[in-house]
Amino acid sequence: MVKKDLGKVATTSEPVLTESLMKLREVFPQFVKDGQVDFAALQAFFDKEGITAGPEKYGLSWAGKSRALQALRAPATGTLTPQEKESKDWDKTQNVFIEGDNLEVLKLLQAQYRGAIKMIYIDPPYNTGKDFVYKDNFTEGVSDYYERTGQSKDGIKLTANLESNGRYHSDWLTMMYPRLFLAKNLLKDDGVIFISIDDNEVANLRLIMDEIFGEENFVATIVWQKKYAASNDANGIPAMHDYIVAFQRSNTFERKLFPRTEKQDALYKNDDGDGRGLWRSDNLLVKTFSENAVFPIINPKTGERFLPKKGNSWRASRETVGKWIEEGRIFFGRNGKSAPQLKRYLNEVQQGVIPVTWWPFEDAGHNDQANKELQELFGAGRVPFDTPKPTKLIQRLLQLGTEKNEDDVALDFFAGSGTTAHAVMAQNADDGGNRKWICVQLPEATEKDSEAYKAGYKNIAEIALERIRRAGEKIGKGDIGFKAFALEQSNYRRWNVITDADDEKKLLAQEKLFAEKPLVDKYEEKAVVYEILLKEGFSLNAEVSQDKRGTLKPWIITDGERKLVVTFVEKVSKDQVDALKMSENDLLVCLDSALDDSTKVNISRNLNVKVI
Repeated sequence: MVKKDLGKVATTSEPVLTESLMKLREVFPQFVKDGQVDFAALQAFFDKEGITAGPEKYGLSWAGKSRALQALRAPATGTLTPQEKESKDWDKTQNVFIEGDNLEVLKLLQAQYRGAIKMIYIDPPYNTGKDFVYKDNFTEGVSDYYERTGQSKDGIKLTANLESNGRYHSDWLTMMYPRLFLAKNLLKDDGVIFISIDDNEVANLRLIMDEIFGEENFVATIVWQKKYAASNDANGIPAMHDYIVAFQRSNTFERKLFPRTEKQDALYKNDDGDGRGLWRSDNLLVKTFSENAVFPIINPKTGERFLPKKGNSWRASRETVGKWIEEGRIFFGRNGKSAPQLKRYLNEVQQGVIPVTWWPFEDAGHNDQANKELQELFGAGRVPFDTPKPTKLIQRLLQLGTEKNEDDVALDFFAGSGTTAHAVMAQNADDGGNRKWICVQLPEATEKDSEAYKAGYKNIAEIALERIRRAGEKIGKGDIGFKAFALEQSNYRRWNVITDADDEKKLLAQEKLFAEKPLVDKYEEKAVVYEILLKEGFSLNAEVSQDKRGTLKPWIITDGERKLVVTFVEKVSKDQVDALKMSENDLLVCLDSALDDSTKVNISRNLNVKVI
């Protein structure tokens, strides 16, 4: 019997740049050789036309850009472990909360959620000196994350980026660049990203967004009035606003209209009882002059003639106005003798309001309102989070960037106190929508003299979880639950680097250990199952169950039409596999040591099999 090697399950996130390389190969196959770009061939083909080389070229460069690209290329080695006790309505909800470093998490989400997110909103550190800057380690991945946390529940202490730092802006750019690159991959073609920022980094943010998304995909820079009054002790010229920079994934994005307000609809208060509904009067005159639109309008009841004022015209031609009179759309005042006006019917006007870039606090909330929201949830004087955003602001973005009935997913990977999750639930309750959310938050440690710490919250992720629970209870309808996950080290055994090239005994011993025990000691089966489904591209919302009957005790994962079966038994036979009645499109995962060569050959003929 010929020995058959089966595919191995993925143990890291997929290479981030693979998709870009595949797209290049699809368009220019002659320039991609052995999985690498042949830049010499590329430059020779285009000669000087279309190629920019040398130091004098337009673009953004900073000290640390190469480290940002290195961080982007490094695969994620960690996993997301379910935290069912922290969750709410696990079996019913489609919302997801993830505690962990967002760079690692964004990489882990690539396999399943690439091209699946309709809207991203983030409120990253503004780089004011008081905020933290993520200190990314580009070689150790999630292990470094756990070295920093010390596996404790007290949270991560992060470093402030003071203006005295020689790389003040560079460190911020290095932190943001890979995260924004990964975020773009997750967006649908018709998706959009909104980023809150202030004057400190808005210029740099626009430049890196131009580079990553393309300047042709810039949508707008929204100016949000975050305050209604300046502080009495403010120095200089106090900032009353923040920015929200918006970019689309591609030109297939269509911005939505804001809902009409009661104030706008209140203008339509006339009703003739003819079935056409409410209407308001509008001027028939326009200030521009058109000779064809100058003619007498005759009141059909009184015979009185009306001409436009000198230099003005009617807003329509003689034929159109005549048709309006026949249809009863011209109004001659309450007494029937006044100058003609046009009836505007409510059911015929545009059912929404075109968005503009100025968002006053009356429409989008303000900082004080955000604090009051938290006070209502946690109690007066017990607000455990500084500088939250008002839910009204995020709801406005949701109205602009999502459809209420399309199961659109909103992602926030700088979740803070959980405003985005709160806003999605609130907006669904307001308009009957079925939007879903994914929030990612680092367990950043709270200061020991802070209100949050005194209230028992050791890190920001704990605050967000509690805020989302309380907000959901207050809203009371729709999907107000969430599945909670934590970023943890992989369940796959890690290779130790053997520096002595001649020490074959250590190398052989390690190879034997990995063959016999590819998983870490005392692993939990369910945690491994979630690592497999995540890295094999299944949704975190896939249905997971275990059939404890029989000898295989298989875990069964269904994600739409996709199916994954995982078993951890020490021996698997063809008869046992046949009894599972799997199709050729399903995936079976088991221990490599559980299959002999004959079984490998027999079961892999009609079934997709991978081994651990």
